[in-house]
Amino acid sequence: MVRPCPSVGPRGRLRAWPGARDLAPSLRARPARCRRLLPRGGAAPAGGGAEAGAGGGAAGAATKAGGAGDMTDNIPLQPVRQKKRMDSRPRAGCCEWLRCCGGGEPRPRTVWLGHPEKRDQRYPRNVINNQKYNFFTFLPGVLFNQFKYFFNLYFLLLACSQFVPEMRLGALYTYWVPLGFVLAVTVIREAVEEIRCYVRDKEVNSQVYSRLTARGTVKVKSSNIQVGDLIIVEKNQRVPADMIFLRTSEKNGSCFLRTDQLDGETDWKLRLPVACTQRLPTAADLLQIRSYVYAEEPNIDIHNFVGTFTREDSDPSISESLSIENTLWAGTVIASGTVVGVVLYTGRELRSVMNTSNPRSKIGLFDLEVNCLTKILFGALVVVSLVMVALQHFAGRWYLQIIRFLLLFSNIIPISLRVNLDMGKIVYSWVIRRDSKIPGTVVRSSTIPEQLGRISYLLTDKTGTLTQNEMVFKRLHLGTVAYGLDSMDEVQSHIFSIYTQQSQEPPAQKGPTVTTKVRRTMSSRVHEAVKAIALCHNVTPVYESNGVTDQAEAEKQYEDSCRVYQASSPDEVALVQWTESVGLTLVGRDQSSMQLRTPGDQILNFTILQIFPFTYESKRMGIIVRDESTGEITFYMKGADVVMAGIVQYNDWLEEECGNMAREGLRVLVVAKKSLAEEQYQDFEARYVQAKLSVHDRSLKVATVIESLEMEMELLCLTGVEDQLQADVRPTLETLRNAGIKVWMLTGDKLETATCTAKNAHLVTRNQDIHVFRLVTNRGEAHLELNAFRRKHDCALVISGDSLEVCLKYYEYEFMELACQCPAVVCCRCAPTQKAQIVRLLQERTGKLTCAVGDGGNDVSMIQESDCGVGVEGKEGKQASLAADFSITQFKHLGRLLMVHGRNSYKRSAALSQFVIHRSLCISTMQAVFSSVFYFASVPLYQGFLIIGYSTIYTMFPVFSLVLDKDVKSEVAMLYPELYKDLLKGRPLSYKTFLIWVLISIYQGSTIMYGALLLFESEFVHIVAISFTSLILTELLMVALTIQTWHWLMTVAELLSLACYIASLVFLHEFIDVYFIATLSFLWKVSVITLVSCLPLYVLKYLRRRFSPPSYSKLTS
Repeated sequence: MVRPCPSVGPRGRLRAWPGARDLAPSLRARPARCRRLLPRGGAAPAGGGAEAGAGGGAAGAATKAGGAGDMTDNIPLQPVRQKKRMDSRPRAGCCEWLRCCGGGEPRPRTVWLGHPEKRDQRYPRNVINNQKYNFFTFLPGVLFNQFKYFFNLYFLLLACSQFVPEMRLGALYTYWVPLGFVLAVTVIREAVEEIRCYVRDKEVNSQVYSRLTARGTVKVKSSNIQVGDLIIVEKNQRVPADMIFLRTSEKNGSCFLRTDQLDGETDWKLRLPVACTQRLPTAADLLQIRSYVYAEEPNIDIHNFVGTFTREDSDPSISESLSIENTLWAGTVIASGTVVGVVLYTGRELRSVMNTSNPRSKIGLFDLEVNCLTKILFGALVVVSLVMVALQHFAGRWYLQIIRFLLLFSNIIPISLRVNLDMGKIVYSWVIRRDSKIPGTVVRSSTIPEQLGRISYLLTDKTGTLTQNEMVFKRLHLGTVAYGLDSMDEVQSHIFSIYTQQSQEPPAQKGPTVTTKVRRTMSSRVHEAVKAIALCHNVTPVYESNGVTDQAEAEKQYEDSCRVYQASSPDEVALVQWTESVGLTLVGRDQSSMQLRTPGDQILNFTILQIFPFTYESKRMGIIVRDESTGEITFYMKGADVVMAGIVQYNDWLEEECGNMAREGLRVLVVAKKSLAEEQYQDFEARYVQAKLSVHDRSLKVATVIESLEMEMELLCLTGVEDQLQADVRPTLETLRNAGIKVWMLTGDKLETATCTAKNAHLVTRNQDIHVFRLVTNRGEAHLELNAFRRKHDCALVISGDSLEVCLKYYEYEFMELACQCPAVVCCRCAPTQKAQIVRLLQERTGKLTCAVGDGGNDVSMIQESDCGVGVEGKEGKQASLAADFSITQFKHLGRLLMVHGRNSYKRSAALSQFVIHRSLCISTMQAVFSSVFYFASVPLYQGFLIIGYSTIYTMFPVFSLVLDKDVKSEVAMLYPELYKDLLKGRPLSYKTFLIWVLISIYQGSTIMYGALLLFESEFVHIVAISFTSLILTELLMVALTIQTWHWLMTVAELLSLACYIASLVFLHEFIDVYFIATLSFLWKVSVITLVSCLPLYVLKYLRRRFSPPSYSKLTS
């Protein structure tokens, strides 16, 4: 079916789309000042506009009557993209003055070639900006992000309260120094990340391009390019803005684009210049003609474009319709020749920018859980304070007493927790970077390493992430015989025998007479198959000399060393390279002819009569050629087995062999031919041209005419091409599956290709069925297909982006429920925004953590939306790597990153956070006991340096050394990924473990305080000495009890802390009786209290290990 142009209604009338009243004046070329003076209903008659639009469409159709003209006819529009188009809301309330000033929403535009000053609205600057803050918002933004969390806000209020004399409990530095340190670390880290981002953006914005002006060519920075500028882009240079393609230096009048950073496909795309401007003698003539481009408003659809090109100074004026094949989107790379384009969209209106979501500050689930625990602790703090005042019977200024108790017990919420966790994250990041088994790994976001230990869904790109995007020809199957990589020399000998021993006869004839009939027949069959593969494609050989394309060289010598193949599909390049390896080489091609070279260096000339390009719907491509030496006309076709099975003559092996090759993970193409008589072709051509000139249902009529040829074709062969997987992809995916992680593959590639890769990478195991979700376009079809899918069990799902949009529009909950039950999901033809949408839905529907892996610019949205983004540095550049939280060099490194580093980071942080809370609760319990014994007085037990030293030099190093602890060796964690599955339940840090540590803290704090009160002798200072020393020793012993694998630094930390305490006793005579601690009485009292507080816990730990050992202990024994 043909899709009507959005600007033309079903009966040729102009549709009432926003900005429509600007369309007719634009097409009739009224001056800008006249255009503004038009009354509201005073646009030119719709009929005139329609005629111009229809004329432009017809002119465009006539211009592109070659092969590529219908290439994009059947690319389906994404339903949601249409819904999100910026023109969907009415602009009734927008005044004309505001619209002229560029206010309101984007709208269609008229762009005059080389005259950026002739603009009817204001356009954004062509600046790329990936920063979260600017110079003025940095400090307020960072502080807001810190204090919007309860944890930090609490400590800020606490520190501020010490400025009130009635509330002050100690020196100001005891509260402000820890808070200042935490904030300084955060601000410095954010500043470093912002500076790096600024440097990267500046590098992109400062790239220099050539601009055509009346004074000649001038250099211009990317950031200074404006709408309407004529920009020259050299080969291998990135396109700086969204442009319309006007001219190329290539003699064949077309160019190839690399779109890897836009849609993730490294296939080269063919682009055609505007025919009117390509015919001009020189590029400078573009400034001499009076012409403009009328373009639709900016939107996110990278696969479609609607516009017209009009030249006014010719008689009559020339109009051409513009489509996606005339565009050069920003971020793509010119792969051939030098091009000239006129800038249409800049800055935030670029397709690539509109498809990228804004970066967000990611807060880890672990940090949110810790934040939740601190709220519980705050509740406990309030309750304890109220109880203390209640036991005083709310006497006197009781409200002031409540505040003093809140400050006195403020240690219940440890400020050192935030410092310890942040420093722990830095250590984890350093360990990941230093791991020699995953070289080149970079941690770009050091705030979320614990996320790596709790991933439930992994969403991965295909091209360049799972695969190398390098196609290798693996199999040629002729029905009775198959040739693999080890038997290609036989194919070569067949081709050689055909062309060398009968060099006087036309190549299509039988082999030599001296051989047997069987041999002759086989040689002929092999030759026909190879020749069909060498002719049926869209590949162009390009000759490069010293890096510069030299077509003259191509026409003269066909130098093998200088030749490279350009095509829109790496599959086709692999096929043509294979035919070259067996003796039949493609040496030349333009839009009307093709040249092959035989093993005997003879050049075979073929005239290209028609090309029928591959489309997503037809799943096949065809070509009609005439052999110049014999005059024979042959129709060659290749395509997917599902469509070719009904086109070729009956046979009994096609379906079976296609299935066998597909199970091996090969991309299978069926190749067929049909010989045409001259009269037969002339009849076809007449009907074909007539169909292409029709305005209504053009695609349908053209397809019908082509199908009249696609009957009873002779089946020649099957070809099998393999997309090489990245190293160790299969074992990595198996490891992730065994770890309880579900893998979804989101790709912009074709359905067949994605399915093949999923099988080849064992994303879908051999014993699993695959349900291919058929194309649905409305609610009814989606309902039926979902019901069919519901009846399948343990079945992998393959779905296209179009069907996905329809399902999410009408049955979002039902679809996500079914998809989440699948062992694997493959989404193909996904737009960048769709990938991010799927990630977001998974997070909302399941509440589980997601990890996104990709390597191209089209994966950035998905990576930034996920809880944990991983970028792979690959052939598609570093855009994904720079936008990700973690950057790896190969997909296989992901296994170790999650199984080892993710697991360790989460378990260590859980142990560290709970121990810091335990340390604070111990001293708070002692304070509570002390206050209750001394008539509920709000007097601190420990003052000044004791309270700061307790959480710093006396216990900081041993407690922080827990970040080096590990329960199993990294080799064991990789060998038994099931250990990772235990973490998905969140047991290392849960309400249960938190309650256990609270009870331990209350027991130990009470034991130490009551023990000190029982054993002290008359002097109050003795209580402080006994209890504080016992407390320090208890903490050091508890660290030793918690550690599972000792590291030499842990031993050093324990001994160093003990030494620091003993040495500092000399200076603490203000708080501790130095003579008393030297007595034997002090030593035995401290020893008894410490033993009573710790020994029961050691006994309980031993009994638990003996009778209920954890899963990992069985592997370490």
